[in-house]
Amino acid sequence: MKILVLNCGSSSIKFQFINMDTRQVLAEGIAERIGEDIALFTYKSEKFTRKKSEMAIENHEQGLQLIIDSLLDETNGVIRDKSEIDAVGHRLVHAGEHYSDAVVVTDHVVEVMRECIPLAPLHNPANMKGIEAVKANMPKVPQCGVFDTAFHQTMPPQAYLYPLPLEMYRTHKIRRYGFHGTSHKYVSQRAAEFLQRDLAELKIISCHMGNGASITAIAGGKSVDTSMGLTPLEGLMMGTRCGDIDPAIPIHMQQQLGLSVDEVNVILNKKSGMLGLSSISNDMRVIENEILKHQNPQATTAHDVYCYRIKKYIGAYFAAMNGLDVLIFTGGVGENMPIMRSLACRDLDALGIRLDEEANSRFSNKIEVLSAADSRVTVLKVPTNEELMIALETQRLLS
Repeated sequence: MKILVLNCGSSSIKFQFINMDTRQVLAEGIAERIGEDIALFTYKSEKFTRKKSEMAIENHEQGLQLIIDSLLDETNGVIRDKSEIDAVGHRLVHAGEHYSDAVVVTDHVVEVMRECIPLAPLHNPANMKGIEAVKANMPKVPQCGVFDTAFHQTMPPQAYLYPLPLEMYRTHKIRRYGFHGTSHKYVSQRAAEFLQRDLAELKIISCHMGNGASITAIAGGKSVDTSMGLTPLEGLMMGTRCGDIDPAIPIHMQQQLGLSVDEVNVILNKKSGMLGLSSISNDMRVIENEILKHQNPQATTAHDVYCYRIKKYIGAYFAAMNGLDVLIFTGGVGENMPIMRSLACRDLDALGIRLDEEANSRFSNKIEVLSAADSRVTVLKVPTNEELMIALETQRLLS
């Protein structure tokens, strides 16, 4: 089976084309700046080195057609006929409380996504455009979707309810939903396989650290709590998002500083976090370079706050699960920033967490044990692969 995995944003389509028999990525790339005067298209296959080209891509349907044409290209393509695309798997964002598993995309699923647009006003419409584009181009090809929120639907009420008037939940569905579910599910399964342990018997804390970041408590293979909330703004300090703050701060910013709702929204989502505190960058590589080479005090302070907040969540989820077997770091920052991992795990001996600093400093693109020999908790670096997880879920649904 060959599956085309799509991740559709408001002005982009990321894709991977995967041979499920070998789990090999046959081709991958991205169409970006869709709808702008000059769009960009990047394509890479076994036969073809990655290339970024400027062109006009008016909408998602044209973007999908460009992807299919590239897969079919006589020189650089990887298939001879469109019929070789057996299925399409979509990364989808929000389905509210409707789905706790991957789904075959139907008209009802699309309607649920439409109902949930108020919960994900940027992402759901973009995801729906991708589904519509596939339906128009390949009407007979089955489509499946994996929602970011689905994995977290196993959280108990004490974890997902906010202490607001209950009517806010009952009528308006204001609650914790969580995100990065596909990544957390994938790395927890890979960790259990790597350790040759039964996932049902493990207590895991998964730290997905990228420009966006979240931590999830996983007991017996199920999400029992997660740091992101109604939106991806809650939780950890991130690249440009503030994470947890006093809820009265946005009110203060409006009443006392005269800022509009939109201005506050931009500050909290796009001008805060690592970028806001450091006044330098949202890129952890830049921040750590400033610390190591220039001893920049603002970068150091921002980095300290970032790591401290990770540590607090690790402690909280240890308490919530009454123990911990495996601590996972994943995502672009989690997999590649040893200094961050070291600081986040420092002084957690009381929880049974001790790093082997030599192992932690090594760079590789495979699963690595980072914990010391006498650490009661196994600390792992697990490269995430959300595209493969979506493909695996698609294959499972259609088998």
